[in-house]
Amino acid sequence: QVQLVESGGGLVQAGGSLRLSCAASGRTFSTWAMGWFRQAPGKEREFVAAITWIGNIPFYSDSVKGRFTISRDIGKNTVYLQMNSLKPEDTAVYYCTARQSPGGLFQLHDYDYWGQGTQVTVSS
Repeated sequence: QVQLVESGGGLVQAGGSLRLSCAASGRTFSTWAMGWFRQAPGKEREFVAAITWIGNIPFYSDSVKGRFTISRDIGKNTVYLQMNSLKPEDTAVYYCTARQSPGGLFQLHDYDYWGQGTQVTVSS
């Protein structure tokens, strides 16, 4: 079984920064892409960012483009999300996700594995 373990969430003031990490472990699996979704209270889980393992191509939602940066370390099977200029509306539980084969990146059903989530709270 593959496990995705997130870390780096917390409480920060508006305008501040946080860096999330997600490490994949467990049985060997091939990674085609990893990404981040988030879910705010009372809202649906939404796409935030994704990155392809080969090609290192990033994708972002419009709401975070220019403020968040996704990156990956293939040797560590880890994906990162650097979040700058945080806003109160970024408050949510952030979930790491991974898919093994080429395909879509923006929908929940595109992914094979999910982490447990890490809370990010941005105070105004």
